[in-house]
Amino acid sequence: MSCAARARRLDEHAEIIVLERGPHVSFANCGLPYFVGGEIEDPDALLVQTPASLRASLALDVRPGHEVVGVDPDAKSVTVRADGRVEQLSYDALVLAPGATAFLPPIPGIRSPRVRALRTVEDAVALRDQVASGARRAVILGAGFIGVEAAEALTAQGLEVSLVEMAAHPLPPLEPELAWWVSQELRRLGVDVHTAVAATAVESGSAADAVVLADGTRLSADLVVVSVGVRPETAIFERAGIPCERGALIVDEHGRTGVAGIWAVGDATASTDPVTGARRPVALAGPANRAGRLVADDILRPGLARPITQPAGTAIVRVGALTAALTGANRATLAAADVPHATLHLHANQHAGYFPGASPVHLVVHLDPDSGRLLGAQAVGRDGVDKRIDVLATAIAAGLSVEDLIDLDLAYSPPYGQAKDVVNLAGMVGENVRNGTLALWYADELDEVRASALVLDVRRGEEWRSGHLPGALHIPHTELRGRLDEVREHAGGRPVRVLCASGVRSAIAHRVLAQAGLDSASLSGGMQTLRAVLGHDADHILEKVPALVGG
Repeated sequence: MSCAARARRLDEHAEIIVLERGPHVSFANCGLPYFVGGEIEDPDALLVQTPASLRASLALDVRPGHEVVGVDPDAKSVTVRADGRVEQLSYDALVLAPGATAFLPPIPGIRSPRVRALRTVEDAVALRDQVASGARRAVILGAGFIGVEAAEALTAQGLEVSLVEMAAHPLPPLEPELAWWVSQELRRLGVDVHTAVAATAVESGSAADAVVLADGTRLSADLVVVSVGVRPETAIFERAGIPCERGALIVDEHGRTGVAGIWAVGDATASTDPVTGARRPVALAGPANRAGRLVADDILRPGLARPITQPAGTAIVRVGALTAALTGANRATLAAADVPHATLHLHANQHAGYFPGASPVHLVVHLDPDSGRLLGAQAVGRDGVDKRIDVLATAIAAGLSVEDLIDLDLAYSPPYGQAKDVVNLAGMVGENVRNGTLALWYADELDEVRASALVLDVRRGEEWRSGHLPGALHIPHTELRGRLDEVREHAGGRPVRVLCASGVRSAIAHRVLAQAGLDSASLSGGMQTLRAVLGHDADHILEKVPALVGG
């Protein structure tokens, strides 16, 4: 619709026909979970435009209930089926925006009447109806963005919700150390989270279905929501000879398919990742809308249209009281593409600590260790996550280096930020890493570090007693300069690996140790990141010292 609307604004005399298989031509897909959860009460609020409003405003010939069943690029015609009739329509320019369809895992029982996706207004209304009819137990297959939003929505409606994810944690694109906070928040909401396990069957029953998991768990369900991914809906276009790659339409920087007179945009097209170079669909509303506008420019103003920017995949989701967001590449995609990278972990407050309501933004930033170019960023927190991810997405699009983050002139007032925003701090940490002022070690190196180095914990006494690594030496960072001989004695020639709560005090300690001639490194993200990486194992690995009670 963004393409059609832009085309009309560029050419008042063009004949513009929009064909849509379903009943709605412009609805808010991203709002569906919030309708299910009751925050959006009227389903009509999800309808952004109607055929009547588009005809009145833009003189568009919008035809819902019209399914394209064939394309003849040589004749420049499409075959359309509507109301049991088939007709041929000719075109000068054809824009394909078929989107994607929900993928249903090939397991027994997946076609049960109690199973549905959450892709359309009809899906959302049906789920609300099931809830209103007395559904009390829901199972959600897939903990991506829609699955997590559906889990929150159904929990808000009072249902017992089980969330099943085949990956190791919810929101699989999120780094594991950030996904830990998401998992904890889901459990706080009352969601029963099952990870690293797949559903193997849906067994229909008279009163309820049973979802069977690979580990033998059986989950009773009055309704099942499938959200395990989508597939580009391109079969008829591929049969017509329009080039595809793994089902996604291949387009150039102007949305051209390579077949004369045919363009394509949206979830059904393959985009090239600007960081890794991998080609994959990006099923996000923002890039699709922007691309549609630029395709209209290329059709009606050839030679003047700007190229379609390759999206970094910036995305955000609410999970209870938390927000999780990401942009650019994560560690898994960087490793798969053999892209060298360094990673920074920060846990800085979203606004001044002395102002009421301060809470941490847990931030992960990936950068090229040689050039300093920003490769990706992710964040989780209760407040201020959206602002920071948008700043970092802009920095990535602009090709900024990590050092450039230091000098960003970001808004500051105690209720809104800090004089050194967490984005600025990421730049400072990154600069220190790149110029050798700071050396880092990482939580996933814990076993190797404990076997070969002295772990030095520089937190305060009460923090140490609340949980520390067995065998670690405890010296508060304020006492370190006077106790260097003690460190040397315990190290016995081994490297020293320092940790604190978030990485700030251990960085100070590292500078003291390094300038005293010791092989030192600071734990990236400190104990906060370490606990998140250890997950449930943290309580078994970390030792606690009972508090002494006087009498």
